[in-house]
Amino acid sequence: MSSSASRQPPVIVILGPTASGKSALALAVAKKIGAEIISADSRQIYKELNIGAAKPSVEVLQEVKHHFVNEKTVEEPFTAGDFAVAAVERIHDIHRREGRVVIAGGSTLYLEGILKGFADLPPADPEIRARLLVELERFGNAQLYERLRQRDPEQAATLDPTKSQRLIRSLEIMEISGKSVTELQSLGKAGDTDLRFITFGLSMPREILYQRINQRTDAMIDAGLCDEAEQLYHKYRELLVDKGTNALKSVGYQELFHYFDGAINYAEAVRLIKQHTRNYAKRQLTFFNNRLTVNWVPAPIDSNGLETLTVTLEKGN
Repeated sequence: MSSSASRQPPVIVILGPTASGKSALALAVAKKIGAEIISADSRQIYKELNIGAAKPSVEVLQEVKHHFVNEKTVEEPFTAGDFAVAAVERIHDIHRREGRVVIAGGSTLYLEGILKGFADLPPADPEIRARLLVELERFGNAQLYERLRQRDPEQAATLDPTKSQRLIRSLEIMEISGKSVTELQSLGKAGDTDLRFITFGLSMPREILYQRINQRTDAMIDAGLCDEAEQLYHKYRELLVDKGTNALKSVGYQELFHYFDGAINYAEAVRLIKQHTRNYAKRQLTFFNNRLTVNWVPAPIDSNGLETLTVTLEKGN
């Protein structure tokens, strides 16, 4: 650790699976220590995604400064690498103003990028990628996913088997380098050495987490998620067909888009949102446990627990 890092206050990182209470805890801690919040959520940065992204309310955004919320449109690409670079710059700026920082979120690559840095992965190879895409079209996701699982089970466990982008990239990296993504990432660059992070993860029994996910999905539906998704569906129909922007392919939106397409009925769309969100939470936990160093603490289940944990995190920083 550099001398400048030791002079700066630590950055508190609050991570965990979706619906574990990260945002509420981050807000409480930020208010307690006078911090600004950096959202490590790959969907909250988009202006158009609100209910489905569990975005903080207007009142909360006015109460505490949030970064990487409502800063891009879904037509603007923004990668985990972009986030890592920009987030470090924001943190240094806040520190120059003698402020404090709380990072909160569950987007795995966003968190890995800022906490550990990224490995020097090989650039895309058009010939290899084209061949893999032909194989994907011919054999489907399942066969290529099984190939990845045999070679790099740790990486495979963090991917959605139904999504092709990271699957193709992982296989491409293996063919180019002869090494798995997990191997290369273990040799990755260190994160910003001028920053000191204290990383807390929120844990709870899986059955309680899944219950919370189901309840939150119902609350999102009641709040108007279907209407929000329908507006996106009509406004960005061409974008969905031509590019399949990642933000629009995410859980909570893609299922409703399939409903609007007539592929499934409404009840099935809601059921799939819950199922896919539970699957996502499982992949998040696998990633956090395999790739990051985390101090796990019980997630607060009520206001008393929230206050107690807030005080604990304040004292521990």
